[in-house]
Amino acid sequence: MILLFCSTLNVYAQDRTPKTDFTKMYLPVWLEARAHCLAVARAMPADKYNYQPTEVSKTFGEQMVHIAYTIPLLTKRYVQGMDVKPNRPDASKMTKAEIIRLLEEGFDYTTEVIYTIEQAQLDETTVMYHSGNTVSRAFALFYVQDHMANHRAKSNLYVRMNDIEPPEYTW
Repeated sequence: MILLFCSTLNVYAQDRTPKTDFTKMYLPVWLEARAHCLAVARAMPADKYNYQPTEVSKTFGEQMVHIAYTIPLLTKRYVQGMDVKPNRPDASKMTKAEIIRLLEEGFDYTTEVIYTIEQAQLDETTVMYHSGNTVSRAFALFYVQDHMANHRAKSNLYVRMNDIEPPEYTW
C-alpha cells in the first residue's frame, strides 16, 4: 500500500497506483528523492538559510527556493508540454517554514503528475531548452529529478560547511 500526503491537495492518497508501467517504477524513486531533499532543508537551522559559501553562490535558502519553483516549472515545461515562464520567489523574504512549504508544494505537483499522466503523453518528445536534446517526456522526469539533485547536493554541502551532520543518503 502506498500512503502519501499531498499537501497541495490536502488529501491522503491511499492505494493509488500510477497509470503506466514507467510511472509505477519511477514513483518510489521520486518519493525517496523528495524525502531526502526535504530532510536536507529541515537539517539546516533557520538562521543559516542565508548562508552563502562564496559571493557568487546562492544562499542555502536560494538553493531550496530554486529547487522548489523549478520542480513544477520543469515538469510543466518538459513533462506536460506547457508553455511556462520562470517566476522565482525571493528567498530572502521567506522564512524556513515558508521555503519548506514551497518545496512540499513543488514536489506534490510533480507527484500528482506521476500518478495521473498517461502513456501517450510520456511517449511524446520534447526538446530540452539548455542542451537542445530531444527526449521523451518520460525521460524528462529524470531531468526534473537530476536538476533537483544537483541543487540538493550543493545544499547538502552547505549543511556540512556549517558543521551540521547532513541526513544520510539512501536510495
